[in-house]
Amino acid sequence: MTDNSSHDTAEDGPRTDGGVASGAAQKHRETDYLGSEVNLLNPSTPYMREHLRIVWTGFAIWAVVVFGPVTATYLAPGAMSTAMPIIGFPLHYFLIAIGAPGGALILSAWYARRRDELDEKYGIDHDVTGGDA
Repeated sequence: MTDNSSHDTAEDGPRTDGGVASGAAQKHRETDYLGSEVNLLNPSTPYMREHLRIVWTGFAIWAVVVFGPVTATYLAPGAMSTAMPIIGFPLHYFLIAIGAPGGALILSAWYARRRDELDEKYGIDHDVTGGDA
């Protein structure tokens, strides 16, 4: 009978990817997401916590971009309804007509970039490579 305790095999040793993934990505691969509770107020995994932070930050920025001009018009109607010198439109109209859609576009690009950074940190790859389709 031989003693295998002195020989480390891939099955006996710690699971590793050979140093390719970061520490966060390594923990992400070991997390059981299907068995984890999904709670928007108390996320159960680091990935969910970081993603939720991005979502809530984007929501706060969106609320300011959309409701900021409306609130400012209510609080200071004189300043917001005065025509702008160059284009001749009232400031509140310009902010709502140009600022809100432009802000949404910028916010979309910001979210996509932040989500890609988060996916890269946790080693998530969305490239689908396959054979003949």
